[in-house]
Amino acid sequence: MVDKALIGAAGEHLVLSRLLARGMLAAQAPRGVRKADILVNYLDGGSPFLVQVKTSSHGRSWAMNEKHEQIEDLDLVYCFVNLAVEHPTVHVMPASVVAAVIRESHATWLATPGRNGAEHRDSPMRNLSPNVPVRDANWMDEYLENWSLLDR
Repeated sequence: MVDKALIGAAGEHLVLSRLLARGMLAAQAPRGVRKADILVNYLDGGSPFLVQVKTSSHGRSWAMNEKHEQIEDLDLVYCFVNLAVEHPTVHVMPASVVAAVIRESHATWLATPGRNGAEHRDSPMRNLSPNVPVRDANWMDEYLENWSLLDR
């Protein structure tokens, strides 16, 4: 099993390389910085923005936290990296979309009976996946490699 820190670093470097290849000035944020893994600026003077990278080595979902339900900053995008495929993929999503999906899917999960009809117990953990109950099965497709969201 590969160390989680290495998986996270692999995802960050993948996103960083894709941003640089698109002519954006991108650099890793210092470790522990709130909200941002990568800082991005445009060489032609566009507004800077922040990128938070979430990486999955199994490709089914990405771990999130309840705090992500409230983060809707216009200058923040999430990059969800799937390392489980032969050619790793990245879903590029605005923070507002991520917050809404996490909020709605968690509320639906809490309202749905669990095993043997028992109530689900709330926790700070959240999950983002292609098969959340509040969206259709292909809801993430429009964000697959959608780097145009970063065009200014």
